[in-house]
Amino acid sequence: MSAWFDIIIFAAIAIFLALRLRGVLGERHGDEQKRPNPYALQTPPAEQTSQPVDVIDAPVLSKPRSSSAPDSLQGRLDLIAQADANFNEKSFLNGAKGAFQIILNAFATEETPTLRPLLSDDVYDSFAAAIRARQAAKEKLETKVVRIKDAEIIEASLVINTARVTVRIVSDQIQCTKDASGTVVDGDATQSREVRDVWTFTRNMRALDPNWHLSETRSEA
Repeated sequence: MSAWFDIIIFAAIAIFLALRLRGVLGERHGDEQKRPNPYALQTPPAEQTSQPVDVIDAPVLSKPRSSSAPDSLQGRLDLIAQADANFNEKSFLNGAKGAFQIILNAFATEETPTLRPLLSDDVYDSFAAAIRARQAAKEKLETKVVRIKDAEIIEASLVINTARVTVRIVSDQIQCTKDASGTVVDGDATQSREVRDVWTFTRNMRALDPNWHLSETRSEA
């Protein structure tokens, strides 16, 4: 009786994880629903770095990249597909675009519970610190992704059990920061501008969690 109960519990967990994956990264039927989203992070005053903050101001976290055979990008993507039969470039890009909007929207609206399962520990800590700084300054971030113009996988690797896929996302965005009185103190509330973001998603191929996590962000000029 105990064995049957254990099987039912594990089956329920597996169904929950599958639904979680389909809702965030890697859904494999049709285009993801687009949500208007924002992203302009203000670096916390006490933690200001020398690196300039981009318009989209998502915290920039870079980690050393490990190169692995084969040499071509397609070859490395094929290697990841061998480790995960559900992985393919088109589905991953659809999922990355969906995650891009969810994460940016949650960051702008300060929904840390939504961010937590989608980000690596380092990225989450940086996003959460920026949200706290914004709250302390009594400022509100308003951002909207008008459209995603392009999304392209530009880097990939599989080192031991860790897969990393880097995507360049080009989008038109409207974003601004307002103070407590509603006055715009940064950005433009009416005009959109093109933003080029480079996001890296990471997944432990041996982990039970099927989700890819945002592990690095940077912006291109």
